[in-house]
Amino acid sequence: MDSTQATFIAARTRSVVLPDGTPLLVRPILPDDKLMLLRAFDRLSPESRYARFFSPMPRLSAPLLDYFTEVDYDNHFAWVALAREANENVGVGVARYVRLPDSSVAEAAVTVVDPYQRRGIGGFLLDALILEALAHGIYRFEGLVLVGNTSMIAVLLRAGARLTRDGPGMLRFEIDLPARSRELRLSPVYDVLRAFARGEG
Repeated sequence: MDSTQATFIAARTRSVVLPDGTPLLVRPILPDDKLMLLRAFDRLSPESRYARFFSPMPRLSAPLLDYFTEVDYDNHFAWVALAREANENVGVGVARYVRLPDSSVAEAAVTVVDPYQRRGIGGFLLDALILEALAHGIYRFEGLVLVGNTSMIAVLLRAGARLTRDGPGMLRFEIDLPARSRELRLSPVYDVLRAFARGEG
């Protein structure tokens, strides 16, 4: 990692407290997060793994771990949320985008480990991801979600997603990022989210 990337990451690393009182450390993902990601993956139920990968996915392969953690922070970016457990930080959530050939569009995905679901982590990470993506010239998120993944559908709808059928049991979502950014300006957490995206202290 060069000094520019180190500065970029340091400026976007900070502690937040969710509305339910859950304290988190949120920062961009690092190449050294492979073990953290493996441990977080182990805390996903089979249902959560299938919801994220659309397959049983018994383990994360080494090439997949490389892909998930060794990002360029522009075309491929990911936030990680860490919680303090037994005197160490453990990964509890990830939100990432990957830019598509149309440079203004990216695929997006959010995952939260089962013990921390339904606390607002997914929504917070998605909104932080939206503002970060906008800063990199991305104006629309796309992706797929299972029809039965009601908690993620709720997160997407709160972010203004349009949902359409995309084959058996699947929905395709699209989020207009500038529109969501305008909505977020009315949110009490907008200043925190904007500071994340701008790397402001």
